[in-house]
Amino acid sequence: MSDRRYRPPVNDYARRIVLIDAHVLILDKPAGLAVHPGPATPHSLEAHLIQLREGFVRSPQPAHRLDRDTSGCLVLGRHPKALKRLTALFAAGDVAKTYWAIVDGAPDGDAGEIDAPLLKVSTAADGWRMVVDPAGKAAVTRWRMLERGPRSLVEFVPATGRTHQIRVHAAHLGLPIAGDPVYGSGAGPMLLHARRVVVPYAAGGPPLDATAPLPAHWP
Repeated sequence: MSDRRYRPPVNDYARRIVLIDAHVLILDKPAGLAVHPGPATPHSLEAHLIQLREGFVRSPQPAHRLDRDTSGCLVLGRHPKALKRLTALFAAGDVAKTYWAIVDGAPDGDAGEIDAPLLKVSTAADGWRMVVDPAGKAAVTRWRMLERGPRSLVEFVPATGRTHQIRVHAAHLGLPIAGDPVYGSGAGPMLLHARRVVVPYAAGGPPLDATAPLPAHWP
């Protein structure tokens, strides 16, 4: 199945909540669903936010974004003050994110760090993408092998939050994410999952720690 034709199944989105309190909701976003609508993604999570009110008058709002084809933990603020707090935490790099991906091939070694600056480029023929370039913004990703094989399961932990960072860094390592339509083969749905997120929402209190199960369509 082509990644660009992949769509998530019909969902009761409230059942995909993995953590909720009075301020924050963390959703297991399905792959194939954009967070916000756009010219190429008219159907998005925004149309389903009403399902996530859970007794509140307002619908929760995303505090960050995941690529359309990335599944897993998406953090939403349940009221404007919470959204402002979460947005600031993401901007400051205080939210810890862990991704799992199935990559084509296997890396040398069991763990490492990718330190490669990223630059946004655009052409009329291919549109925009991110590339490794010394003129770009600093980008650092740590990785750890989970399962080795012709297609390997790898954990990625970004130390910075650049657009497409994990996807570009995986390809830079010589191990593009399976199904990535831009930086990989594009054969099948892209297998990148926001596995865990840790949010230090309350100053001095315990962080919010959520883990999203692996999608059913993963091999």
